[in-house]
Amino acid sequence: MTKAGLFVRLRHLSSERKRLLFRATGMLIFASAAVAVLPFRYVIKLGSVPVGHRRSPTAADIVWAVEVASRRMPWRAVCIEKGLVAQRMLRQAGVNAILHYGARHHPDTRTLEAHVWVTVEARALIGGEQAAAFMSVATYP
Repeated sequence: MTKAGLFVRLRHLSSERKRLLFRATGMLIFASAAVAVLPFRYVIKLGSVPVGHRRSPTAADIVWAVEVASRRMPWRAVCIEKGLVAQRMLRQAGVNAILHYGARHHPDTRTLEAHVWVTVEARALIGGEQAAAFMSVATYP
């Protein structure tokens, strides 16, 4: 997609969706920096905020914003960054989102791999496509 096409699509979004997309973008930048420089025990707390009382935006809108923003980053946003941002935004919107941290031995290379996914009422909203291949090691909060 050309940059002009991106701006045309952005212009056609509602003001609420634009705000949500910009918020997700800023939070992904912050999460990427935090993952790069902070110890895991501090990073994981970024998403584990108390559940808020707001009922807007919807969970679907939040997942949309995180996924769209992550595809537009000049670097590859990985599952932990997307999971932290989605969990925080969902919890602030009044949704009890749980972040799962999982691990597995890759069947071919036998290396240890990790994956993060976010669930709401046992339904994966972010990172669920790969989650079945990983054993949940910890959940937050």
